[in-house]
Amino acid sequence: MNSIIQIDRLCKTFGEVRAVQELSFRVKEGELFAFLGVNGAGKSTTINILCGQLEKDSGTVVIDGADIDCGMNGIKRKLGVVFQNSVLDAPLSVYDNLRSRAALYGITGAAFEARLDELADLLDFRSFLKRPVNKLSGGQRRRIDIARALLHRPRILILDEPTTGLDPQTRRLLWTVVSDLRKQEGMTVFLTTHYMEEAADADYVVILDSGKIAAEGTPLTLKNTYTGDYITLYGVEEAAIQALGLPCEAIRDAYRLSVPNTAKATELILAHPDLFTDYEITKGKMDDVFLTVTGKQLEGGAAK
Repeated sequence: MNSIIQIDRLCKTFGEVRAVQELSFRVKEGELFAFLGVNGAGKSTTINILCGQLEKDSGTVVIDGADIDCGMNGIKRKLGVVFQNSVLDAPLSVYDNLRSRAALYGITGAAFEARLDELADLLDFRSFLKRPVNKLSGGQRRRIDIARALLHRPRILILDEPTTGLDPQTRRLLWTVVSDLRKQEGMTVFLTTHYMEEAADADYVVILDSGKIAAEGTPLTLKNTYTGDYITLYGVEEAAIQALGLPCEAIRDAYRLSVPNTAKATELILAHPDLFTDYEITKGKMDDVFLTVTGKQLEGGAAK
């Protein structure tokens, strides 16, 4: 796959604060790319530079073959952005919000009505089209934020913590829509999130710490590199588990062992077949990866 976003040695400072330091990475076309870090790590600064809302100090940013130094007009038409905080006009109706936004892209009249119809079905908001945005629930408003970003069929969808505070139903709808768009239209998704189960489903992950890349790779590579495996054994005596001499903890009706990798788990099973009659092996979680890499706990939902 070709790289649709290429960032090389990107730097941005605010006074004495070095928000982004020599940042370099690639985002492949059509992939779900997760960009992780605690608040202040440099995520929003990078996104604002990508969107043309903030000037960089140095480095290069190329989006779909176009360098942002040559102008953002053409690039912005390829981007759809769902910001962490809603940018909808609260007193206006859903319909008027979307109509005014579409007009900025030259989508008017029958073309707008057709696109609105598609998005209303996709995101299930037809029933509150005429309702003012300030009368919507958080989940309903987020659907309209996403519709706004998708009006012009962008090639790249930037999601800045899109599901924070949402109910499970709306979160599920959002990810179903994103998955379908990636499959059907080859859309690239650039995600920041505090929910590690969302990052675990990404094709590639970059973890930022203090404006620098602290780790990167596929979720599986990161788990294998920065965490071990866990073996949960059922129906065993504590003394037998303790005799193995490995880190363990009691959990309800079972014991969980920590092992450095799957090879060690296999070695244990072969050496103690009498103990391993009822067990399961799981990889470490993305939360564990993040904590190991940065030494910090990422706020948000449960990991995967």
